[in-house]
Amino acid sequence: MEKNKKDLFLDFYRNMVTIRNFELKVGELFAAGRIPGFVHLYLGEEAIAVGVCANLDSRDFITSTHRGHGHLISKGGDIKLMMAELFGKKTGYCKGKGGSMHIADFSLGILGANGIVGASIPIATGAGLACKFKEEKGVSICFFGDGAAARGTFHESVNLASLWKLPVVYICENNRYAVSCCVDNGIAGKDIAIRAKSYAIPGFTVDGNDVEEVYKISKEAVLRARNGDGPSLIVADTWRHRGHFEGELDNYRDQKERQKWLAKDPIIKFTEKLIKENDIDEKTLNLIEDEVKENIEKAIEFAENSPVTSEEELFEDLFV
Repeated sequence: MEKNKKDLFLDFYRNMVTIRNFELKVGELFAAGRIPGFVHLYLGEEAIAVGVCANLDSRDFITSTHRGHGHLISKGGDIKLMMAELFGKKTGYCKGKGGSMHIADFSLGILGANGIVGASIPIATGAGLACKFKEEKGVSICFFGDGAAARGTFHESVNLASLWKLPVVYICENNRYAVSCCVDNGIAGKDIAIRAKSYAIPGFTVDGNDVEEVYKISKEAVLRARNGDGPSLIVADTWRHRGHFEGELDNYRDQKERQKWLAKDPIIKFTEKLIKENDIDEKTLNLIEDEVKENIEKAIEFAENSPVTSEEELFEDLFV
């Protein structure tokens, strides 16, 4: 049964606040030297994952990127198991052997975050082919960045999905920078969504900082895919609040651009909307955030108290 608007919006808020606070805490832990490896935070992009995944169910799949924590949380990922994975612990999703960029949970339809730019696009397309064969009306969602839109995997995959009318929705999270390369210098023609026309599929550009807009447009694309009408391309314009990865100097973006985008923070925008237009008081929102923060602290405690994967287990699960 479809949720009423108020409950749906509160779910949006809870999920965005969960991603925001999870990422803020991960940034702190990484800076303190408590998390090994690299982490790429999803701060500022929360509305995209939440808006898209609100349209999905247990039949559906997602593929993610190196900046994938928000996608995983939005598809139902357990933050305890995610945190344990970031800590390199045995109780993590991949027994501590994947880390931030390689979390997967096939039982939830999460086919994996991916450290290789654009590599998840053909995986999502293959999942779409599987959905078509199984005839269960499942849909495959492919999250990728503007940098990946310039790779061959994007063009090959979208072309094939269009030819075979696969139930795939390609979500380009255009945060304007592929590491330090601005989209204005890296994407010919600037408009990524217009490429959909070349492959005879619908293409949309949305405000990636507006969770309601993302939800509505992606709902249309998901329904189109479920009904057997083939793939769509959605380009969600957004901006990451931090550097490409934690610890990066991030000196290639100017202050005017930074202030412009921080003023369009998706959570601040949505909070104002909830209070002004949807009769939801600040006390309710504060209680949700307090609960979220408590759950994140429990996830950290779980991770810290979990055992490290032993040397004998290092090569388990790598080969079949």
